[in-house]
Amino acid sequence: MSFRKTLLAATLLSLPMAAQAQTSWGDPRVQGVYVGAGLGTNYLQSSSDNGIEASFEWGWAGVLSVGYGFGNGLRAELEGSYRSNDVDNIKVNGRNAPRAGGTVNSYGVMVNALYDFNLGGVMPYIGAGIGYVWQDVDSLGFRASSNNASGSVDVGGTEGAFAYQAIVGLAFPIDAVPGLALTAEYRFMGTTGHTIDGRANQNVTVNGQNFNARDNVSFDMDNFNHSLLVGVRYNFGRTAAPVAAPAAVPAPARTFLVFFDWNRADLTQRARQIIGEAAQARTRQAVTRIEVNGHTDTSGSARYNQGLSERRANAVAAELVRLGVPRNEIVTRGFGQSQLLVPTPDNVREPQNRRVEIVLR
Repeated sequence: MSFRKTLLAATLLSLPMAAQAQTSWGDPRVQGVYVGAGLGTNYLQSSSDNGIEASFEWGWAGVLSVGYGFGNGLRAELEGSYRSNDVDNIKVNGRNAPRAGGTVNSYGVMVNALYDFNLGGVMPYIGAGIGYVWQDVDSLGFRASSNNASGSVDVGGTEGAFAYQAIVGLAFPIDAVPGLALTAEYRFMGTTGHTIDGRANQNVTVNGQNFNARDNVSFDMDNFNHSLLVGVRYNFGRTAAPVAAPAAVPAPARTFLVFFDWNRADLTQRARQIIGEAAQARTRQAVTRIEVNGHTDTSGSARYNQGLSERRANAVAAELVRLGVPRNEIVTRGFGQSQLLVPTPDNVREPQNRRVEIVLR
């Protein structure tokens, strides 16, 4: 898979950017320091030079990383990696060489930049990196023999080169563990190439005499790897979001009724007793406001009754203040004969309508 195709696949993967995922610990995108690890399988593309082509079996790969997330999807990390593949087959001028063998290992350090897309329940991410990779070749070669001759080619050694990679992955945040996510990803890693030295040996027997030849050789190897990894990532310092306390249910309003004699605004003994009960109730519940609303019956003119209702309200408020209620908690209003407790025609003396309502809120 080419680097361009990898980036195209990553772009298509990230298109459905719909709902923002949320966990019990908030936005799952990385914020601050994190560590990660991945393990999986690796495919090393074949290498050819001077008519010799080496192909490799599927091997394995592992990565460890430490990085920092900026909370907006962008993160940067330092990665260490290791890959290993055994030789599957060696061809010489198109023909399979006998007794082929060897192992190729790659290990290196990369600096990566990545971006997480916060989707519903899963976070795709893409990234790219550069660094330096050492390719270690262990006894890559073959051996052949016939009646009068035998020969072998062996190359081995370690050489480093500039490396680059592309990353496409998915992260699955674990809601029950703040900061933890499982990951699955594909990585393409390539280098600028490695030259590995070796030796070609040839033994020939002619008329009973042995002739030996040894030549130094070199093999230019490619290093293009395709890795499929599963792993974990842990973001330090993440904690479960605090559970919002349920809103306090306001206590229901409590009303006390104070009644007055006809055409009077002074307080009777019974009236003072009820006002005292209201003042005591204020101390036993959370009260933010006390409404004192004055009323009259329909006897007399509406204008006169309006003033009378206000005098009754002010008399009750004054008694509350005398009993220790702060005046700024009290709101007094007069409604005259507009809000009758007992509906009556005009000019009717009704005791239930000659009242003040004390409402504790």
